[in-house]
Amino acid sequence: MDRRTFLASSAALTGLAVHGSFNQVLAQGTGPIKIGLLTPLTGVVASGGKEIVEGFNLYWNQVGKKAGGRAIEVFVEDDGSNPDIALQKARKLTEQTKVDFLVGDLLANTGLAVAEYAKTAGIPYFIPVIAADDLTQRKRIPNVIRVAGYTASQMPRPLADYAYKKLGYRKIITISQDYTFGHEQCGGFAQMFTELGGQIIAQHWNPLNTQDFSPYLAQIQSAKPDAVFAMETGADATRFITQWSNFGLKGKIPLLGAQNFTDQSVIRTMGAEGEGIISSAHFAEGNDAPATKKFVEEYQAAYKYLPSIYGFAHYSAALWIAEAINAVNGNVEDRPAFLEAIRKVALTNSPLGRPVKLDPYGNPIYDVYIRNTVKRPDGKLWNVPIETYPEVTQFWKYDPETYMKQPSYSRTFQGIKGS
Repeated sequence: MDRRTFLASSAALTGLAVHGSFNQVLAQGTGPIKIGLLTPLTGVVASGGKEIVEGFNLYWNQVGKKAGGRAIEVFVEDDGSNPDIALQKARKLTEQTKVDFLVGDLLANTGLAVAEYAKTAGIPYFIPVIAADDLTQRKRIPNVIRVAGYTASQMPRPLADYAYKKLGYRKIITISQDYTFGHEQCGGFAQMFTELGGQIIAQHWNPLNTQDFSPYLAQIQSAKPDAVFAMETGADATRFITQWSNFGLKGKIPLLGAQNFTDQSVIRTMGAEGEGIISSAHFAEGNDAPATKKFVEEYQAAYKYLPSIYGFAHYSAALWIAEAINAVNGNVEDRPAFLEAIRKVALTNSPLGRPVKLDPYGNPIYDVYIRNTVKRPDGKLWNVPIETYPEVTQFWKYDPETYMKQPSYSRTFQGIKGS
């Protein structure tokens, strides 16, 4: 499906059934707009969770904590990197704190739990980093919108194309954390790579919070692939990169990474072990685009370090939400109108320096950068673009309706051609 046909389907999808409490219209409040921000402040991805709060608050602080003529109050709850805790905190924010909408979470399993609750409760839920594919594909929920977010399989596809066509790799091993986000990132990479003619010669799945990667590294070393695609987040990514270097594989087998693998939350304390890792993402803190440089400088001034994907995504989400609040003159109590305003936002002042809008299925369209981890003059590492794939949708080269007839990515389905 070409881009014109793809976008033409928006009218049909805009009419997705909205029922029950989704239609709730209350009298406009005059008090503050209450936002519930869910984030993992403890657990394996706590470092990223802290930056969710930082990025979100940075924008609201810049605009005086106001939008649509009303004050903004942000209530933060720790989801503990745990779906059960995330669900408890979502209920607390909705039913006790009485927030107007929910934002956040980081791990896919926590986001999926909150999305199911939001579906039942009818409260708007905006997901800047919850990347579970089906939330904007097979299991769309009208009041769950990927504001300033992305699908898990969206970013690795251009990397697979680059690995095959530009780097000449033909045999690749994948290794990933064993949960939804990992399954889908690896699936996006593996399906594209094998359809181009490459081979996935092995796939390894490690549990969250793996302390010792040496058994996996030994198997990778003996298999002698052209390269490895690694999908690790948080502390697992830090341990993997460190142990990869200590095991003697750095410089011998090229290492490709999913976007979170070389995120600032992972590499900012690293030295040579983190250099030269190729990854793909829509955000690169080393991009010299004026809007990106401005955001990076502001973030660094506020927090004394470079922004991560989590800080960037939630800063962008706050900007997106503010535009929608302004569009409805602060009347977020009219949920259908507010949600429609969210869907219609086309960010022209994004830190990416390019306009961003949703596709007909509720997922942003981005230029995707192939990035390299490079040392700055101050000795810090950051991600620098080396190639750009323009206007990458969550389906990219696939026809959406045909694509969604295949199973969702999982351990048992990776879209590998011929499997």
